[in-house]
Amino acid sequence: MELRQLRYLIGVADAGSLLKASKLLHLAQPALGQHIVALEEELGATLFVRSSRGMALTDNGRRFVEHARKVLAELEAAKASVLADGQHLTGEVILGLPTTVALAATVPLLRLVRARLPLVRLRIVESHSGFLREWLQTGRLELSILFEDRQEPWLSQRQLLTEQLVLVSAAGAGAPPLAREVPLRELSRLPMILPNTEHGLRRIIDAACRANGVDLDVVAEIDSLPAVKTAVAAGLAYTILSPGSVSEELRQGHLRQAVIRDPEIRRTICSCFALTRSPGPAARAVSDLVDEVIRELVLTGQWPATLASQPVLP
Repeated sequence: MELRQLRYLIGVADAGSLLKASKLLHLAQPALGQHIVALEEELGATLFVRSSRGMALTDNGRRFVEHARKVLAELEAAKASVLADGQHLTGEVILGLPTTVALAATVPLLRLVRARLPLVRLRIVESHSGFLREWLQTGRLELSILFEDRQEPWLSQRQLLTEQLVLVSAAGAGAPPLAREVPLRELSRLPMILPNTEHGLRRIIDAACRANGVDLDVVAEIDSLPAVKTAVAAGLAYTILSPGSVSEELRQGHLRQAVIRDPEIRRTICSCFALTRSPGPAARAVSDLVDEVIRELVLTGQWPATLASQPVLP
């Protein structure tokens, strides 16, 4: 039995078919199928039920996949413990950051990587959470920070922090008044500019509104955070963002914020990697530095949020 066979097994289990798994794992479908058959023969058990709709795990398959995930996770932890000296870690690490996280974390993270991992080349890919999730699954990213809005079997998620979203409006003499707190139901009366429905932030907002019978008046969808803030500052509409993403504009008096109540809208930010492609020692070291940077930002008040106390794994 080979470790790569365990990775292939998990990939097929998560994808639900050989065709989908072969694309995600970058391995020809016949070769992938042979590895699964060889594994079943070695174990003397059927791991999948095959049908025209794909492949579903048997009871034996589910138990074995659970153990396979633990084996791979323990192996990566063992590697990391041996190569814990950051001065000797090398290679490129590709990290995905949502725009709102990148605004706060990029500079302090680069400083730490340069100081503690001098031989590691960090490549940061900034985009919104939906794209980052897809790129993490397909292997374009080793690690990513994502907003926790759903659990998926292929994804490992470790909570870093939770933050409360706020209503954001224009400031200045001509801007309409804004109370310090606004009930969620009142948002239906306001014109809104939000990202598109595939955006992680939008999904969180839509889920909260749907659960409370609130129908937002979305007058425009804009995926660019700077463009959203510019449009809101011009008095064209309101938006919903994290306090940290508008801290500079609040300080300069270009925007105002109100806390959303009854109920609050909160989002959880997680450090994530694909279980089918466990990150190497350099990537794990970078992940530890991301944790350190975010913790420092929260503890010093630069990021208004609450640190998570417990990890969340699939």
